[in-house]
Amino acid sequence: MTFKTASSGPRSPVSGPVATRILGIDPGSQRTGVGIIDVDAAGRPSYVYHAPLVLLGADDFPQRLKRLLAGLAEVIETWKPQEVAIERVFMARNPDSALKLGQARGAAICAVVMRDLPVHEYAAKEVKLAVVGKGGAEKQQVQHMVGMMLGLHGKLQSDAADALAIAITHGHVRATAARMGIDVRQAWSRK
Repeated sequence: MTFKTASSGPRSPVSGPVATRILGIDPGSQRTGVGIIDVDAAGRPSYVYHAPLVLLGADDFPQRLKRLLAGLAEVIETWKPQEVAIERVFMARNPDSALKLGQARGAAICAVVMRDLPVHEYAAKEVKLAVVGKGGAEKQQVQHMVGMMLGLHGKLQSDAADALAIAITHGHVRATAARMGIDVRQAWSRK
């Protein structure tokens, strides 16, 4: 099954045995952003791939979820990530939209855990803070910073840029956790 995607060409991964490949997922019921980076032990990211999985065009919502599962399976098979970072669901104003977003997120998590990949979750505010330096950053600021950090030129598609930002956030958190000698989940915890 082939999906409509828009991406820059893949780049060479970070060399060496210490590189970890991270898949970032920005779940959506119409488009799900995917972004893949390699990070070295210091948390420096290197661009690998990004694209939106376009779910529109399916007969109904369950078929969109099927497309999402198949699309993520294809991405995982092709790019072989070792860890996954996904955005947490936020409370939307429209309950129907929030429900669909939650279902898409659940389908994405299932696609990942069925392949025994570890999943790490980050709130949108945490991602903005990690990438831009402020939790209330605008989408355009996130897109710009992701492009700068990964050396990408031109405007990034919004969903795919968010997915790359989620992956970058996880790369930074895991490097900080390693330096501190603690678990990744403890590094970001405020409890």
